[in-house]
Amino acid sequence: MRGGGSCHAFLLTSAPRALRVSFSPMQRIELVQEIPAPPDRVWAVYTDHEGWQRWAGIGEVVLRQQGYPPPNGLGAIRVIRHSGTAVEEEITAFEPPKRMTYRLIAGAPIREHRGEVRLEPSGSGTRLSWNVEFKALIPGTGPLVRWVVERMLRRILTRLADYDFST
Repeated sequence: MRGGGSCHAFLLTSAPRALRVSFSPMQRIELVQEIPAPPDRVWAVYTDHEGWQRWAGIGEVVLRQQGYPPPNGLGAIRVIRHSGTAVEEEITAFEPPKRMTYRLIAGAPIREHRGEVRLEPSGSGTRLSWNVEFKALIPGTGPLVRWVVERMLRRILTRLADYDFST
């Protein structure tokens, strides 16, 4: 920088977590949620893409293309409509009841979005790990976009943990 200045990263706080500002173009989110239900039940609810509209609080989810095993497996394409926007995601790995990966193929201000969801037994329930990485479409907006995406994913996980798995 000119004049001997220095570059600083910023820490903006907001309940309940801090927004860490990074100058890296790749943004990463790592979330873990304990869920009081066995992995096979959590898997059945989480991977029922069209069923998300019953519990996730994100609007409408439509399966545009079935995957294998039908309907929600490898190659499935889901369209998620929420607050006037729509995104399309393709399921890129489907390993019941342990692991699912997906990639965003259209509709958000991000690119190279990839997500991985892992389920493992934990005590009397399931530990769900959700890892996401992406680049913001508009340079410099990555931290803000990460904050928005992380809040949305946290709400989804909280609602999943509160879901009545006995039905």
